[in-house]
Amino acid sequence: MAQTGSSFTRNVWVYIVSNKSHTLYTGIATDLLARVREHKSKTYANAFTARYNFDRLVWFETYSDASAAARRERQIKGWRRSKKVALIQEKNPNWMDLSVRLDELLLLR
Repeated sequence: MAQTGSSFTRNVWVYIVSNKSHTLYTGIATDLLARVREHKSKTYANAFTARYNFDRLVWFETYSDASAAARRERQIKGWRRSKKVALIQEKNPNWMDLSVRLDELLLLR
């Protein structure tokens, strides 16, 4: 929806979720916390993330431009696993579930 006379921006998130086996899934969302809850609760029972028990947010970035976020998601999806692992380990070497502290982490950005 267009906003007249305002500088309306909406954050778009590129994220990686993982599971106990460190399998990776890269996605994009406008509400990161809600999307992570959907992954954890298996909202879409037949989805890849539900079938393989993706239960932890291990990496994320935010963008004010949806096109830039979509390009970044496609870029990361095209990477080899080793490059994705390096991206995660740069900021989250212990693969902690960042969704537990998401509010706190967002305030620090």
